[in-house]
Amino acid sequence: MSKLNVQLDDHSIPLDESKAAELLSAKRVIGGQTVRGFGLLPLKYPWAWEIYSDMRANHWEPEDIPMQKDVEQWRSNEVSDVERWIIKMGIGYFSAAEGIVGDNIIHVIRDQVTAPELELVFRRHAHEENIHADSLVYMVSSLGLNPHECEAIFEGVKTVQEKTDFVVSNSRSLRRDMDMSLVENKQALARNAFIFGQCMEGTQFYGLFGMILSLYRQNKFPGIGQMFRYTLRDESNHIELLRNLLMDLANENPEIWTDEFKEELRQTMAEATKLEKNFIRDCLPVSAVGLSIEDFHQYIDYIADRRLESCGLEPLNDQLENPFPWLAEMMDIKKEQNFFEGRVTEYQKSTALGNIDDDDL
Repeated sequence: MSKLNVQLDDHSIPLDESKAAELLSAKRVIGGQTVRGFGLLPLKYPWAWEIYSDMRANHWEPEDIPMQKDVEQWRSNEVSDVERWIIKMGIGYFSAAEGIVGDNIIHVIRDQVTAPELELVFRRHAHEENIHADSLVYMVSSLGLNPHECEAIFEGVKTVQEKTDFVVSNSRSLRRDMDMSLVENKQALARNAFIFGQCMEGTQFYGLFGMILSLYRQNKFPGIGQMFRYTLRDESNHIELLRNLLMDLANENPEIWTDEFKEELRQTMAEATKLEKNFIRDCLPVSAVGLSIEDFHQYIDYIADRRLESCGLEPLNDQLENPFPWLAEMMDIKKEQNFFEGRVTEYQKSTALGNIDDDDL
């Protein structure tokens, strides 16, 4: 390739196309060449920019969602103590879980990726975890909940703690100064992306999502339900982001993608689904919202298999059907009513509409 100059009077900017091509080829998920200056273009990973653009278009502010009806229901006999329990479990679990995800994005994954567009989209991911945390604070303050009670749910409920240990035990073993030339460390990062993207955000979050949205479907806690709908839309982007990261990491480092490692990931998902089913059985009064425990467990298996297949891994079960098709319909944001009293379109820019489909649910 030739060298070119951009000329203006006596000033010129030398353009070396061969050097530019070198810089592009040197971009990698991990272990890439550090780019000085702008460095974002040309894109090596266009999917990262596309997801980042969806994230920006999906931006929402919790305080713009009215909570008056939720507060009225909370203080009335219109809802039961069981339904209040479900809301407390959701707020209690996600208050800490969103922080765990954010810490992992900032201190593990963000520290290891080297392509500028990956750094950009993961910074946005961490920002969205902050928005989710903001929404939970807004729920607590609106309903007048005791925040220590929410903390106690996360710290004191055995099945919640087991789910936490499952993800945290992996992230704690990863360090900023890891030698990423070693196969075992590359696999550790790949395992981390799989656990947080496909197991935690992609599967273990869905028990409480399903419960809270089933209440929303019955016109209970509309503000909380709407915030969880927008959170779930964000999670769909997070799941896809971490899946793409895992796939490109494996493509660039084929030595990590062994049959043994793929089976390890399948068994990791099997452990994640077992923990989620234990949590649903012990902590979520499924029948109180007109659902069955068998259907709920099948739903978790169905979601888990979709996550595995999206990563090129064999499912754990044979041809399961989604027992909750209404959940996919509910997440069709294009059908959203004027919930924000005229402001809802601010959170539904044209590039964001329809970015959740049945594959995410």
